[in-house]
Amino acid sequence: MATQSLALQAKEGVHDYENPSVFRRNTLPARSYFIPETSLLLNGVWDFHMAGTPEEAPSPEDKGDEWGTINVPGHWQLQGHGYPWYTNTQFPIPVNPPYVPSENPTGTYRRTFHVPSTWDDKSQLRLRFDGVDSAYHIWVNGVLVGFAQGSRNASEFDVTSILNKDGRPNELFVRVYQWSDATYIEDQDQWWLSGIFRDVTLLAVPEATRIEDWFLRTDLDDKYQDATLLATVDVKTAEKGTIKLTLSELGKNGGAVIASKEVAVGANDTKVDLGIPVTNPSKWTAETPYLYRVDISLGSHSVHQNIGFRKVELKDGLISVNGVPIRIRGVNRHEHHARFGRAVPLEYARRDLLIMKNHNVNSLRCSHYPPHPRLFELADELGLWVMDEADLECHGFYDAIARPQDVDEAADYEERKAVTFPLAGKYTSESPEWREAYLDRMVQLVQRDKNHTSIIMWSLGNEAFYGENHKAMYEYARAFDSGRPIHYEGDVKAETADMYSYMYPPIGRLSHLVETEGVREDGGFDKPVVLCEYGHAMGNGPGGLDDYIDVFEKYPRLQGGYIWEWANHGIWKEEADGKGYYAYGGDFGERPHDGTFVMDGLLHSTHDPTPGLIELKKAYQPLQLAVEGNQLVVKNKYDFVGVDYLTSTYKVEELGENSALLAAGTLDIPKIAAGETVKVDLPSTLASIKSDKEVYLTVTFGLKDSTNWAEPAHEIAWIQHKLSGVAEAPEIPLTSTLTSKLQVERSRARATVSGSDFAITFDTARGYVTSWTAGGVPLLEKDAATGAAIIPNFWRAPTDNDNPNDAPYWVRFGVDAFDSQLRSLDITESAGSVEVVTKTYLSPRVLDWGWETTTTYTIDAAGRLTVAVDLRPRGIKPTHIPRVGLNLRLPKPLSNVKYLALGPGESYPDKKSSQRLGVFSATVPELHQHYEVPQEGGNHLEARYVKLTEGHGRGLRATPADAAVWSDDEWRRFSFQVSHYATKTVQEAAHPCDLVEEDATLLRLDARVAGVGTAACGPNVRDDLKVHVGDFKFGFVLERVGF
Repeated sequence: MATQSLALQAKEGVHDYENPSVFRRNTLPARSYFIPETSLLLNGVWDFHMAGTPEEAPSPEDKGDEWGTINVPGHWQLQGHGYPWYTNTQFPIPVNPPYVPSENPTGTYRRTFHVPSTWDDKSQLRLRFDGVDSAYHIWVNGVLVGFAQGSRNASEFDVTSILNKDGRPNELFVRVYQWSDATYIEDQDQWWLSGIFRDVTLLAVPEATRIEDWFLRTDLDDKYQDATLLATVDVKTAEKGTIKLTLSELGKNGGAVIASKEVAVGANDTKVDLGIPVTNPSKWTAETPYLYRVDISLGSHSVHQNIGFRKVELKDGLISVNGVPIRIRGVNRHEHHARFGRAVPLEYARRDLLIMKNHNVNSLRCSHYPPHPRLFELADELGLWVMDEADLECHGFYDAIARPQDVDEAADYEERKAVTFPLAGKYTSESPEWREAYLDRMVQLVQRDKNHTSIIMWSLGNEAFYGENHKAMYEYARAFDSGRPIHYEGDVKAETADMYSYMYPPIGRLSHLVETEGVREDGGFDKPVVLCEYGHAMGNGPGGLDDYIDVFEKYPRLQGGYIWEWANHGIWKEEADGKGYYAYGGDFGERPHDGTFVMDGLLHSTHDPTPGLIELKKAYQPLQLAVEGNQLVVKNKYDFVGVDYLTSTYKVEELGENSALLAAGTLDIPKIAAGETVKVDLPSTLASIKSDKEVYLTVTFGLKDSTNWAEPAHEIAWIQHKLSGVAEAPEIPLTSTLTSKLQVERSRARATVSGSDFAITFDTARGYVTSWTAGGVPLLEKDAATGAAIIPNFWRAPTDNDNPNDAPYWVRFGVDAFDSQLRSLDITESAGSVEVVTKTYLSPRVLDWGWETTTTYTIDAAGRLTVAVDLRPRGIKPTHIPRVGLNLRLPKPLSNVKYLALGPGESYPDKKSSQRLGVFSATVPELHQHYEVPQEGGNHLEARYVKLTEGHGRGLRATPADAAVWSDDEWRRFSFQVSHYATKTVQEAAHPCDLVEEDATLLRLDARVAGVGTAACGPNVRDDLKVHVGDFKFGFVLERVGF
């Protein structure tokens, strides 16, 4: 290569970074990722200069003192230069491709290095950049070597003739542009972060004779038994030689050589094809990730690659591996670290994949770009089906078209697409000027990652509409690699894509699409259906996962899908006042931004599981379990393996004031092949268990032995089944305090009902209980905002999924702020009890609707308080509300909680399958459900009782009142939530650090609560799981305990 510098611009007068036909200059052809032993990692501390525009950036000759330092890999916005900027779809710059703002922050990187003296001086030397955002020029020793863009794609430059190899230092100088024409096709719902964020490496390979690249494939015979290892090897040779292909067991499996083959190579040969037949090798699947080692050598140059034997094909219209249709239980994963952005450490990525495996996830979509190349080594090893996706998205053109048309964002997605996508696609996807840039992104994807067994699908990108440039990408991938199907959701009619792909469809529409799209009159089809995104996991969600699992089971053609998304993208930020939090859009002052939409993951920004991931694990469990009579019905939903590697245990618990273990043991599970259903006899002794309490059987399946992703006994699947008993609250001993005749003392606007050691006070002007003390211990106290210790309430702090539709609707009807008008209050004294009946009208201001409310308070001589509520709506009322129940204010010391309900985590009507009925104990802070965007959380369904006590065990216990008090007997399995945070505080808090505790314990007892859904981006709560406004009757018994 000549040492003369390139011109700074490929086309005079046009910046490289604003020229869509210039995306690579002087780069080497894309190749398989492989770092040889003769390599020098150039990561570390570099000199750094920040300029506001490219024109103000230094040149290699500039030796001024305006330089600081920066860590590579990393983003400059996370190291004190500029600020992170989050948008979902909208572009952060004016839409005028290929032009970008003149104010184009430009980071210049500089470092020196020495070529190791131990390297062969006849080597070809390459500089490799694995990820730079968004475009960059590089100079070596003052010589402009080249230019590249494609932020998540690698580039290599031949610098052999430029480098000093005699011990003198070499200077590497890189100028990185924040905005480029590539910005328009890298709009991928994530933080805009710039700089060198992946490895920079100096490589040495033999100059004269070497292996340039290789493509390994495996083919199986018609019986999917015997195999052929196929290798296409690109070579550079100066003379005749021999290329050798060797297949071996991995070292951990003994390392034995299985077979090898040698082929002569001519001096002018550039490509060699080899094949090795292999008799019945162990097959690779996501369930059985068995790998072999392949070594390729040519002269002194050798490379190696792990490979698994598997065959991917569309068979009978279904994505099949080794002849078997697979079920995708997937997630979408962005690359993100809360402190390092997309400079994600490899161990952090490995942790992600281990968490996936531990939670029954079997498939990974790389959204929406190729991840760090070594991620696939982990996926090959651990066993995951992978959809690898091109670095392509231009969703922001939708906003450029939709906003001037005032498109209704609440309208049906398909309707919005029809009026916007054809116009949006004309910017780049249909533009011939952008064809080669699109095609390059597919070339880079396929060539870098082609040898990884775990990758079973390619994807053309995401939300880039559909045009001729996608067709060119498809044609390239299909011609080069016929062994993997190709995905692209934007190709809604699957004109070229090998499957129909959809995002966030409601169940009814999804069923219709599966039944009709691409279906022939005879019912046959040639292409499957997948959901590339569903179950939007933002905040308290996703709800409704079981509905999707049911429809997956109903339609074999619907092969599963990928939850959006794996993790929140919060960036850790510390304020001057010492507060710290995981920031989202707008927290850095950026405009425009898309706020909290970046916090939509199954993991917190720390990559610790949210309740949504726990729910997903249950939904994705690979065994379908049921109890019929005295038999356990086990359906094996694995695609390949039996259940031999699992053990099964059972326990029988009697649930009351405490939990009592009545029986436990192991179950003998017969061989159950993939797809089979078998009935297993349960111990005959279970049928003889009698109890007047609720008795539940829990059966668990766990790992028999350790794996490379979990330890023995790790839980895979479970079921809980009721054996006997009724859902009555367990009896507890009555207070030991002597009882006496109740007394009623009236004074102005106040009435107090008292016994021997307790007193309950009413505000007779407003009709509320304001306090309750027993044995000198306060049990209830007045809330300053409402004036009541107990009051009906219908509001919850909106969830992310409530916010788009339901919360504004509820606020429009004033559900968040009711006034109370007392219509009457009557006190009746009788032998052994006092009854206080209030009639109030609960209503919002301004509006003409409300609840005619009758509340009956019954106090008995033992100090037990029963609260029965009768609600009847009138006026122009909403159709649904978030909840209906009571708010109670307790003293803060009552912070120890014991309950019989679903637990230990939160539960909602459409998000409860992962929770088990049991007796649990926790403190109020422990029951607070943390979300990085504060919102409703911590509800517990199917409660039989909840007890709150202080340090000496004294406190209050709530149980459902008699069935006659309830509209529906099933509602008596009530819900509760307990917190130290007021609903308003949660609602108004931007971050957890904004939450300020009340000097109280706030208890919520609910007859009904709404589900959570996925309406932040997807279907709302199923209609039957909403709280529809109507007549409600419910009641609770409150009794003191521990006295």
